[in-house]
Amino acid sequence: MPLAEVVRSGFVEGRHRGHLVLLAPDGSVEFALGDPGVAVFPRSSNKPMQAAAILRAGLALKGERLALAAASHSGETFHRELVREMLAEFRLSEEQLGCPVDLPLDPVEAEAYLAAGGVRERVAMNCSGKHTAMLAASALNGWSLEDYLDPGHPLQRLVHAAVEEAAGEPVAAVGTDGCGAPLMAIGLTGLARAFRAYVLAEPGSAERRVADAMRAYPEYVAGTRRPDTWLMREVPGVLSKMGAEAVQAVALPDGRALAFKVEDGATRALGPVLARALRLAGVDAPVLERIGRAPLLGGGREVGSVRAVF
Repeated sequence: MPLAEVVRSGFVEGRHRGHLVLLAPDGSVEFALGDPGVAVFPRSSNKPMQAAAILRAGLALKGERLALAAASHSGETFHRELVREMLAEFRLSEEQLGCPVDLPLDPVEAEAYLAAGGVRERVAMNCSGKHTAMLAASALNGWSLEDYLDPGHPLQRLVHAAVEEAAGEPVAAVGTDGCGAPLMAIGLTGLARAFRAYVLAEPGSAERRVADAMRAYPEYVAGTRRPDTWLMREVPGVLSKMGAEAVQAVALPDGRALAFKVEDGATRALGPVLARALRLAGVDAPVLERIGRAPLLGGGREVGSVRAVF
């Protein structure tokens, strides 16, 4: 099912197909395109569930630290500094992180980082906050640190259970994410249900603590130039998390929720599709114009755009 089209100089030169589901406040399916039950790897949209599992393991994170545990951070200076602070607090070293070395995710930050003499390192990798929290939770419980990314590790079994519980369905497949952590496939409807469950969870529960931290500190979940941050900062009560390969999940405070996956993984379609889906969900906010803009350039000037087609 086409979700977006690429229009250059008035000519449609391509289409991005995918699947999308929108849940009503009562959790029923209100709108769907493609197959809303199709199993996908949510990629980093799984991070709220991973963070909840870390809390269930007994690690008492809160505030910016909990938001960073659920983050795909941009690698900005304040992200890297907090990761290093957390490593020191938990008496861990950067070498123990299982995520790969990388540059900052944000291209503007990456340019500044390289210009200042920065090199690829684990702390700069967008999942370093999550890995720090996973290591800390494992150390707290006396679990092995060397194999904390093994799907059979006690912490990863907690993550598996948290994903299934929130989605209301069994995990369809287990793979390995780009950061090396186990990755659980669920249906898009299940992913939307999971985000809905987190915003509606009882105050003080692990799920609600994660949702509240992400919404209170969205810059730590993403970065200063990222749509998840803009949305959570400018639309009260929204929980939003994108994932690699063009996955997005959002929940509104009244129980409405959405999730979609662009099949070809084109992240350029994320903003237009997200803005249109949120409008269908009843969101009317200036930030949607900013999120939905995906201009195409020709000779340095705007000659077209990627736009939603539903």
